[in-house]
Amino acid sequence: MADTAKNPLQQLGEYGQSPWLDNIRRGLITSGELQRMLDNGIKGVTANPTIFEKAISGSTDYDTAIEKLVQGGKSAADIYKILIIEDIGNAADTLRPIYDKTEGEDGFISIEVAPGLAHDTEGTIKEAQEFWDAINKPNVLIKIPATAEGIPAIEETLYRGINVNITLIFSVGVYRQVMEAYLKALERRVAEGKPVDKIASVASFFVSRVDTKADKALEEKLKQTQDPDKQKLIKSLFGTTAINNSKMAYEEFLQVFGADRWERLKEKGARVQRPLWASTSTKNPEYNDVMYVEELIGPDTVNTMPDATIKAFMDHGKVARTVDANVDLARRQLAELESLGISLEQITDELTVEGVESFSKSFTTLDACIEAKRDSLLSGLSERYSASLGELGPQVSQNLRLAGSKQYASKIWDKNASFWKEDEAAQKTIKNRLGWLGVASIMRDCAADTAGFAQEVKEAGYKSVVLLGMGGSSLAPEVINRVLGQAEGYPRFFMLDSTNPGTIEAIERRIDPATTFFVVATKSGGTTETISFYRYFREKVDAAKGEKAGENFVAITDPGSSLEELASKEGFRRTFLNMADIGGRYSALSYFGIVPAALMGLDIDTLLDRAETMAEACAPCVNPEDNPGTWLGTIMGTAWRAGRDKVTVLTSPDLDSFGLWAEQLLAESTGKEGKGLIPITGEPAGRPSAYAHDRLFIYLTIEGATDPEQDHEVQKLENANMPVVRL
Repeated sequence: MADTAKNPLQQLGEYGQSPWLDNIRRGLITSGELQRMLDNGIKGVTANPTIFEKAISGSTDYDTAIEKLVQGGKSAADIYKILIIEDIGNAADTLRPIYDKTEGEDGFISIEVAPGLAHDTEGTIKEAQEFWDAINKPNVLIKIPATAEGIPAIEETLYRGINVNITLIFSVGVYRQVMEAYLKALERRVAEGKPVDKIASVASFFVSRVDTKADKALEEKLKQTQDPDKQKLIKSLFGTTAINNSKMAYEEFLQVFGADRWERLKEKGARVQRPLWASTSTKNPEYNDVMYVEELIGPDTVNTMPDATIKAFMDHGKVARTVDANVDLARRQLAELESLGISLEQITDELTVEGVESFSKSFTTLDACIEAKRDSLLSGLSERYSASLGELGPQVSQNLRLAGSKQYASKIWDKNASFWKEDEAAQKTIKNRLGWLGVASIMRDCAADTAGFAQEVKEAGYKSVVLLGMGGSSLAPEVINRVLGQAEGYPRFFMLDSTNPGTIEAIERRIDPATTFFVVATKSGGTTETISFYRYFREKVDAAKGEKAGENFVAITDPGSSLEELASKEGFRRTFLNMADIGGRYSALSYFGIVPAALMGLDIDTLLDRAETMAEACAPCVNPEDNPGTWLGTIMGTAWRAGRDKVTVLTSPDLDSFGLWAEQLLAESTGKEGKGLIPITGEPAGRPSAYAHDRLFIYLTIEGATDPEQDHEVQKLENANMPVVRL
């Protein structure tokens, strides 16, 4: 039995599993946030170049260091290596007490060789040695991908006495090669009389991405059959492949590290090369958000998790030995998958290629990000937000210090409902509305699938797309369309969020129902207006296409809603099930915003990339003064306390539609219990004398695309000591 006095994260140790954090950035170390996570049960860290890039581009964590390096004439590539080596070294020092206490079993931090070397054996060995020598800490692991060229590099690096984290393992076959490389490296050292007791290695076996790809293949099989028994079989396999694949890997681990060959090395002091479960955040909103932790718990394992998964597991994770449970069932389900014509080997081969490409892209983006930061610091254009607060200034400064001491940002990111309410019933409601905090990272893994769906719709010859939705389901897509437009060659995009007969008639005149694709979007699945829109246009499409009418419709809704059932019954082309813990008006970066954006032909990866950058800028480890979310929220809250409860949103001309969306967000999210902010949008800046002392102005602009006349009017407001925020 687990010790219930410990949190679920700490209880994992009782079953032989070490939880690690998949995230590192400078602010995490300097703010004490990393130490707080270690105190809660985290025992190691794997560096994530994507998060590192977002921290550089979105926050001020690295500005001072980069500025000094720029002045020293360093290139972007030089700057990256200097920054990452320093961060990894500092993290290793923070983790060192755990390393010492566990006698070298835990307390590790990983650093990754450049993914451009994934197919360069000698280049990988060289860079691994350089990182190892430069950091010079015993609790560092060098990450090397398990490509065909990476396997011999792994063996040679381990033979040299360097700790290695083998990454991008998706298949059991490749995992066997990784274990063989480890054993051979140790055997070579033993044969030469070299010690093996200090060498550490983990094998990072990737989990959730396998389900993402396998489930997509199962969806295709489901569409192709009308056989009830086959449909039942297919449905039973959704969400099983990744865990089953991992359990097969663990079976291999037990065999290899239970054999005589290993026992001979163990007698020399060798350490087990532990399986490390990677990519363990849940991508499908229908699945348990901690399933890839709960189902893979067992001895001699590591699970590296992103922040959101760690917090979810600490909140409601269940701990038991599961990694070697129901192995026969796992084996049978994998055989059933193959019997359907779905090749697990093909899936894992594709994932390996895609994994290398994804990591390469992260490093390319990282390089560009450092270059951009370097240029902005040289040009002095790095400031993206500022405020002229007049008499509010001193109180805002005081409240920002309070936000830091009370850890407001941490409480929000931790989804700590007591931050808002003490009542338990209210807290339950609040906790079920905070999924938007991590949605950009989750949707990143769905971006390729969503873009592929949009391409499918385009290639099917549809001329128009009409979004049927109300309020939160429609405002963000409207802003995206009006601000970013749509790509050439994609269907014309229309939005229907009004029951006004004239509005409906105007759209109907511009489309042909037979060649129009309809997006039916409602969180609850039963929004009267949205379902009425659907019924009206379904009748039109039925008349034009008969039995094939369903292929003109896609549903976006929450799992278990009446729309999900309706879409299945009436043959929709597809249903996108959204995360249930996201309120409608916060759904911009969920399927409610991303599917329409993809149908416009927009670059979903870039859209989510910018969102993740802002998320990292607003991370809890960032000082409140430098955290744009905490900073802006504090200004608005301080203004309200001072009687300035009206927020006038002014925008560059190209962003005018944003104000309507912000208006709803602000009006519906506040205005509770007499504590609301009243948003005002669509009006130009007036003369300072026209306003009472009840206004806060927020001026949102696109660099290089502002209205000179409006700029002049905003400057007048600032000169009159009116509080003005510039973004």
